[in-house]
Amino acid sequence: MSRTSKKAAVAARESTRSLGATVKAATANPPRTVPRLLGRIVLGSFLLFAGIGHLTFVREEFRAQVPEWLPIDKDTVVVASGIVEITLGGALLALPGKRVHVGWIVAAYYVVIFGLNSDAARGLRLIFQPVLVLWALWCTGAWRAWRNRSR
Repeated sequence: MSRTSKKAAVAARESTRSLGATVKAATANPPRTVPRLLGRIVLGSFLLFAGIGHLTFVREEFRAQVPEWLPIDKDTVVVASGIVEITLGGALLALPGKRVHVGWIVAAYYVVIFGLNSDAARGLRLIFQPVLVLWALWCTGAWRAWRNRSR
């Protein structure tokens, strides 16, 4: 191996270590406060309740919200989204060590749902959707971890 190749290999290893350390530091110790904990519990419970609702007592109402242009059976969409919401709610409640990652996933889910529910008839829900995104990022410490990733 030439001297230049060795230097490049060492530089690549150091860069990878640095990136790994940055990601680890950003997600290792996000803030744990009582308000964030309560926010995470409430949001996780809300997702569990909504997910169970998708599968049981409000299934028809959720079917009515599936856009007509979506080329998938409405019931399949409602059941799948219910399972996703139960999984996300459970993860928020049961995986405190992964809360930053779960927070980003929950926020991304709400963004996707926002795009699928762009019907004006659901205006109030659409107004509240960005609040859910911010809530997920705040109560899990995901936003703060992202801001502090390079410190």
